[in-house]
Amino acid sequence: MTPFKFFTKHCFSLLLLILPVSCLLADELQLQQPGVSKEIFAVIAGKQHTYLQQSNFANRADDLDALYKRVNYQSLWLGNSNSAKQTADALDLMAAADTHGLIKGNYDVDTLRQKYHAALDLSPSDYRELALYDTAVSIALLRYLHDMHYGRINPQGINYNLQLREKKVIDLPALIKDSVALNTVSQLPILVEPKLHQYQKLKTALANYKLLAGKSPSFQFNLKGKLRPGEKHPQIAELRQFLTALGDITATPSTEIHNPETALIKSPKTVHTAKSGAVGNSSTYSPDVVEGIQKYQLRHGLGADGAIGPTTVAAINEPLTKRINQIEMAMERLRWLPEINVNRSIIVNIPAFQLWAIDEFNDKAANITNMRVVVGKALKNQTPVLMGNMSYIEFMPYWNVPKNILKDEVIPKLSRNPAFLSRQNMEVVSNHGKPVPLSATAIENLRKGAYRVRQRPGVRNSLGKVKFIFPNKDDVYLHDTPSNSLFNRSRRDFSHGCVRVENPLRLAEFALKNQDNWTTDAIKKAMNSASTRHVQLQQPIPVLFFYTTAFVDQNNNLAFYPDIYGHDTVLMQALQKTGDLPDQAIFVSTSAETPSSTETTLPINSPVTPNTVNNSQN
Repeated sequence: MTPFKFFTKHCFSLLLLILPVSCLLADELQLQQPGVSKEIFAVIAGKQHTYLQQSNFANRADDLDALYKRVNYQSLWLGNSNSAKQTADALDLMAAADTHGLIKGNYDVDTLRQKYHAALDLSPSDYRELALYDTAVSIALLRYLHDMHYGRINPQGINYNLQLREKKVIDLPALIKDSVALNTVSQLPILVEPKLHQYQKLKTALANYKLLAGKSPSFQFNLKGKLRPGEKHPQIAELRQFLTALGDITATPSTEIHNPETALIKSPKTVHTAKSGAVGNSSTYSPDVVEGIQKYQLRHGLGADGAIGPTTVAAINEPLTKRINQIEMAMERLRWLPEINVNRSIIVNIPAFQLWAIDEFNDKAANITNMRVVVGKALKNQTPVLMGNMSYIEFMPYWNVPKNILKDEVIPKLSRNPAFLSRQNMEVVSNHGKPVPLSATAIENLRKGAYRVRQRPGVRNSLGKVKFIFPNKDDVYLHDTPSNSLFNRSRRDFSHGCVRVENPLRLAEFALKNQDNWTTDAIKKAMNSASTRHVQLQQPIPVLFFYTTAFVDQNNNLAFYPDIYGHDTVLMQALQKTGDLPDQAIFVSTSAETPSSTETTLPINSPVTPNTVNNSQN
């Protein structure tokens, strides 16, 4: 044998053992042969996996390839000294999917656990079986983490006009590979889940409501008519117990739960212990229960008058599983939001009829301005879900009457009463904005669309004294209103699509904060001027019109709201479908074959069918 052949035969293996990349046990080296790589390549190329119920993983194939490329297409989970623990940690993560509002069955956890021990005992030469189990765990984990970070469905497909992400800011293959290397697989959810405070609070609430639902039977409060304070009802003791479990009545010392992990998100206001004179087993609708009902009503979007009527009874009798579903859907919707790295922002939660103006989006201690709002009518003019940037404010604005309102409301009234426009402080203008005298010809041109109608600035103007503009395809905005009485109602869907704000002065102060010369007095003066004034914001403010029927407010109060537009029903139907969310639905693409605008609706899921707004609705 020549010296060269001797060196090649006997020293090549020695070199492998001393190289840093192969500081592995001898049995680990035996696994890292071309046979395993070949089988892993075959699984990735085929984009089908026989172990998985959802066998087609085409939408996760790129991530799977990137993951195995990082380990030179060798086994990631099997064939090393930590195989048992690492794989078990991955399976345990996915088994706890419901803590994030996800479905364990989507990740084939039971199947992978059944095959777990057999996979650990595989021979190093069982290339096909090694590759199949190893890739099955990886696909399942990629699906789980992708769902946790981005959500399970495409919001554009259900008419949620949210911004697409500009780029990936999280590298799932790298996170998985590094976590395996560092033996920190169990920490992956912390790295992947949304960092929004709202998401974290909802996750806590979800765990608490599931705990409560598991321990407590459904409560049914039987009542005909209305129950008022001081009256009697045989189920008052049960009602008190129900409200105590939810946190709307503070438990007495003898019944208080001392484990903080089981405490629910607190109710709307600080709850005091039962008032003196309240009897735990009494059938009297006593003050402590009245106070608890008022808090419960407030948290469920009801009139908080303390009287128990049909709507309050219906809310009480809803199973806790419905509340759990609402929380899970709220968490899903938060996953759709792109990474938000802004300071000031404005959020409107449509079914809550509430606006929050936040000084620092990601600061728990940020100053928050909260006010009631009026949104679009449920059956005719729904306020759309959208994202935009407020760029300017208009004081003492004109209101340009939208075409549909002009056609359906103004022209018929004008035809019956020629004085209608003058009484409403309205005028006919050409499409160039020049006032036109009212005449039969002018009315005919209105019908043809050659002319339009606008309302002059003033105390009766439908937009009030100020409007806040963030350009969007639906042409909706925030604005003042002369109809302030509507803010006193618990349900406030009365507009033609735009959002009316309860306190326009405070919102203007928020928007113009730190902008030169815009003191409170200057804003008040502009809001009472005889002329229109356009003010450009020095720094645009992100605006989000959102829709979620479960929400934790700035005071840590968990509230539930009626599904006024039926969006929860549509989302529930979409979530029942299985399938991997394609990245094309999440990220902006420069390809001509994929959408590059947030205004594109992708037909991934069934669209919402109710009517929505179109032009300059108030």
